[in-house]
Amino acid sequence: MEGFERLIDANLNRASEGLRVLEDISRFSLNNRELTSKLKSLRHDTRKSMNGYAFDIIQYRDSESDIGPSVSEVLGVDGKSHIHELVAANFKRAQEAVRSIEETLKIMGKGELSRTYEKIRYALYTLEKEFSFALKPIVRTDCLNADIYCITAEEYSLGRDNIEVVSKMLEAGVKLIQYREKDKTMLERYRQCIKIREMTYAAGATFIVNDDIELARSVMADGVHIGQDDLPLYAARQLVGGSMIIGVSTHSPEQAQKAIEGGADYIGVGPVFKTFTKKDVCDPVGFEYLDYAVQNVKIPFVAIGGIKLHNINMVVEHGAKCVALVTEIVGAEDIGGVIASARNIMKGVNQNGI
Repeated sequence: MEGFERLIDANLNRASEGLRVLEDISRFSLNNRELTSKLKSLRHDTRKSMNGYAFDIIQYRDSESDIGPSVSEVLGVDGKSHIHELVAANFKRAQEAVRSIEETLKIMGKGELSRTYEKIRYALYTLEKEFSFALKPIVRTDCLNADIYCITAEEYSLGRDNIEVVSKMLEAGVKLIQYREKDKTMLERYRQCIKIREMTYAAGATFIVNDDIELARSVMADGVHIGQDDLPLYAARQLVGGSMIIGVSTHSPEQAQKAIEGGADYIGVGPVFKTFTKKDVCDPVGFEYLDYAVQNVKIPFVAIGGIKLHNINMVVEHGAKCVALVTEIVGAEDIGGVIASARNIMKGVNQNGI
């Protein structure tokens, strides 16, 4: 029985600590009174629901011999680099802790109390959805805080589907994923995007859907990317509202300025080199337009089009901070290895001060 008591005590602490982190983010970063109040109330409920057993449980606490910290250190699972990654991790921490309490109480014969924690767990799921909406403005302003912009292209993925490819991208630490898929049914695309949305959220990565605004909205993506022949930017903004990211493909200084004036959150600059990934792509714009963007574009931009490991150094030398590699990544046997190589090249250029 002692193991059960220690388990409940540890998970009460985990759940409360996770909720406190979320409460502080809501209070100090988001200034969201309603969300802060809900999180605070749920944190108190998590503690107070155990009041009848709290004193008995704490007697079994043994922090000094707990193997958990050493396991976490070996696994290296605690690194966070973005606020949405921190939020996702702490919701999962609280949800998993409450589920552990709920299941343990069942086998201890405390069914009514177990059901109380089941209700708390479902309240956490609802709050996580509310929190994701509250975070969107922050995600929008930080939309291109990444070095590599990954784009799906299943036809070049060596027989792997987009889910497997995106999983490998996220394992390699990619924080920006665009779903681009023209040749599937709407249902197939929806199902893939639902799964990718779950994966990117858990990994703290930004998820962009190419072209399809309704698909982006239906799966609660972070943003949508539109081209010059898609719905006009002002119309897209009317549909998605102020919280969703909108990126725009541009091929000239004139198109860049129009996108900026129209309120784009970021632009694509390219194609830098000739590319065969898109069937309707324009001729390459070379480095002249990229140089213009580096010197004149004040919003985030991603260099795109025909970028490979053998030429990425030139793109970075011209000042690009974020680059998109499509077939070079999705068509690689070792996706993580190619991403690591691209990053090493980019770091090498930047460290040399070129």
